[in-house]
Amino acid sequence: MTSSAASNTLLPQALILPDRQSPKTLLSGVLLALIVSGAAFTARNLPGLGFLSPMILAVIIGALFSNIAGLPAHLKPGVGFCQRSLLRLAIVLLGFQLTVGQLVSVGGKGVAIIAAALVGTFLFTRTLGRLLGVDRRLAELIAAGTSICGASAIVATNTVTRGSEDEVAYAVAAITLFGTLAMLLFPLLGPHLGLDQHRFGLWAGASIHEIAQVIGASFQNGAQSGEIGTVAKLARVAMLAPVVILLGLFSRRGTKDGVTARPPVPWFIFAFIAVVALNSAVEIPASLTTAIAPITTLMLTMGLAAMGLQTRFSQIRALGFRPLLLAFSASVFIAGFSLLLLKLV
Repeated sequence: MTSSAASNTLLPQALILPDRQSPKTLLSGVLLALIVSGAAFTARNLPGLGFLSPMILAVIIGALFSNIAGLPAHLKPGVGFCQRSLLRLAIVLLGFQLTVGQLVSVGGKGVAIIAAALVGTFLFTRTLGRLLGVDRRLAELIAAGTSICGASAIVATNTVTRGSEDEVAYAVAAITLFGTLAMLLFPLLGPHLGLDQHRFGLWAGASIHEIAQVIGASFQNGAQSGEIGTVAKLARVAMLAPVVILLGLFSRRGTKDGVTARPPVPWFIFAFIAVVALNSAVEIPASLTTAIAPITTLMLTMGLAAMGLQTRFSQIRALGFRPLLLAFSASVFIAGFSLLLLKLV
C-alpha cells in the first residue's frame, strides 16, 4: 500500500472527494441526483404511490432515466460522489433519530425478539442463497435489507460486501416489492392471529423492511400499534451498526494476509454509533433534530437516486430469478419466525 493510500484510509471517506475531483467537476452529477430526488418526492404525491418512500422512487426514476437517456461521462463523478460519500454521511445523520432509550421502551423481551429475528433471518438468507446458487454478495445484500432496514441497510452493508451497482439495485427492488406486500397483508392478517395492538406493532416493527412500510402497516391497526411498531423498527435500525462491523471483521479475516486496500469496517458506522450515543446522553433541541430529519431523507434519496442512475436493466436481468426467490423466502421467514417468537414469549 502506498503512503498516500494509507493516509486516505485514516480519513472519513465522506470528506474525501472521489478520485480527487474538484467541486466544480462534481456539480453537474450532484445536480442531476437532486433533480431525480425532486421528481421522486413529487411522484410520491401521485395517486397510488403514497405508500412508497421517496428513496425507493428515486431508485426507480434514476434507473429509468439512465437506461432510456443514458448517463454522460461528465456526470459520473458527481453521481458517484452522491452514491458513496453523501449516502454514508446521511446514514451517520440517521443516528439523530435514535436513542438508547428507544431500545429500553421496547422492553427486554421485545429487543430479544427483534435481535433473534434479525440474526435468524440473516443466517437463513445466506444459507438458502448458497443452496440456490445466488452470488454471496447479492445474498448478503438481500439478507441485510430483509433482516434490518431495507435500502439503508443494503447500502451500508455494501461498503463491506462490495457488490456491484446492479446487485445493489436488484436487492433494493426485491426488498421494496416484498416489503410493500407485507405492508398490505399484515393489517389483513392481524385480526386472525390473536395479536393485541402492542404485539401487532412489535410484529410489524420486527418483520417489515422499510420504516415507511412499518408505519403504513402498524398504524392501520390502531395508534398504539403504530407507536410500538415505529419504535421497534427504530430499535432494529440501531442493530445495523454491529451487523456491518461483524461483516467487516469477517471480510478481513477472509483475506490471505489479513490486510485489505482499505479497512473493511467503514468509519461511518462508528460515527453513526457516536451520534446515537450523543443523542442519548445529551438533550439535543427538538428544533435541531426536526431540521436534520428532512435533510437526512433528502441525502438518502439523492444517494439512492445516484444508485439508480448507474443501474443497467440488462445486467439485472442477467442475475436471474433465483435472487428474487431468495428475497421472497427471506421475507416469509422473518414474518413467520418473528410471529413464532411473539407467540412463544
